[in-house]
Amino acid sequence: MRALITRRFATSEMPREVWVLAAVAFSVALGFGIVAPVIPIFAREFGVGQTAAGLVISAFAFMRLCFSPFGGWLVNKFGERVIMATGIGIVAVSSLLTGLSQNYEQMLALRAIGGVGSVMFSVSAQSLMLRSVPTSMRGQASSRFYGGFLLGGLTGPALGGLLGGITLRLPFFLYAGTLTVAGAIAMVFLHRSAKVEDTAAADVPVTTLRTALKDRGYQAALAVNAGTGWAIFGIRSSLVPLFVVEALHRGTVWVGLGLLVGSITDVILLQKTGKLADSIGRRPMLLGGTALGAGGALVLAFAPHLPAYLFAMALLGAASSMLSVGPSAVVGDVVQGRGGTVVSTFGMASDLGAVVGPLVAGALAEHAGYGAAFTSTALVLTIGFVMAVRMPETMHRAAERKAAEQKSAEGTPQVGEQVLDVLDPDGQPHQI
Repeated sequence: MRALITRRFATSEMPREVWVLAAVAFSVALGFGIVAPVIPIFAREFGVGQTAAGLVISAFAFMRLCFSPFGGWLVNKFGERVIMATGIGIVAVSSLLTGLSQNYEQMLALRAIGGVGSVMFSVSAQSLMLRSVPTSMRGQASSRFYGGFLLGGLTGPALGGLLGGITLRLPFFLYAGTLTVAGAIAMVFLHRSAKVEDTAAADVPVTTLRTALKDRGYQAALAVNAGTGWAIFGIRSSLVPLFVVEALHRGTVWVGLGLLVGSITDVILLQKTGKLADSIGRRPMLLGGTALGAGGALVLAFAPHLPAYLFAMALLGAASSMLSVGPSAVVGDVVQGRGGTVVSTFGMASDLGAVVGPLVAGALAEHAGYGAAFTSTALVLTIGFVMAVRMPETMHRAAERKAAEQKSAEGTPQVGEQVLDVLDPDGQPHQI
């Protein structure tokens, strides 16, 4: 089996690290999808109310948000593979113990600990993925990596619902099992990468967060990723189900069908958008994704009808396919060498949007109606669109750096002269 997989890597143009990380992402998302439907139900088994049950879910996201900066620092300090394995191990053990928890307090604490391991995995995996591929394949690599998450997330909930019918503890044990598989895949097939990483660790440059924040491309990626977290990961999962039931007066089956339409659209377009990001550029993906996402939100706001709802979910799915590859490719272009803190801050923007978005939009829906809530979502995505308009294209950044280095090497400064190539806020090299 290992020989077959290895031959598949060897005959593919895509670096083996990307395929391994996609397989790891699938295993992680599959397990999370299995356990997600039963988390609040299991919490209610301990006699707590709906708010306390929701807190179990929020604790996981909150710890991801708080620990993101430290996850980036750990990647810079110890390397991607070590932190990835440690993070997966933490989530696996905490999930196993959650299934064995005897009271609500134990479950809450263990889910919070799982959030710490989750951010360690996601930051290290994305950092390694971006560092392992050339500029010309960064969009396609992102599409395969996030495709693994998407396919696992589509498969998991159905299995979770079936297993939860047997016992609510069983999904947590299976989640620990899928994480063990993910860790084994990473340890076996990233072993060669680990040797290269360990021997060259001292020579790998590090891009600091201060340097990245001066770059307009990175600024746009942060704004767009925050909007993605708000709209795609937050509102689509929290407010849309309530909108279907309370505003459209439809059953939960239509909630599932709408989410399925969005996910299928995302899956169909994801590989195509990855190739487009590597051919026409990252900037069009940011512009197109935010425009489609804002359009989908406005359709929900001003056309509260079933056909319009399904159309809006398709628009959000198309937006997700672009916003899964474009911003991450921009971050890969900005980072030189290892940039754990830069990558973790990028992920933190999405987590922040996913936490704040449902709270703000939920309050607006309660006091001003669903139209106001979805309009606010469109405005957040519009901010990302404006930031993307201002940014330069980053796809050719590596070639520009190389040309600047060659020009600097060819130049021979006279005594008393100092030549230094730097990048201006638009990412263009110039000498000072």
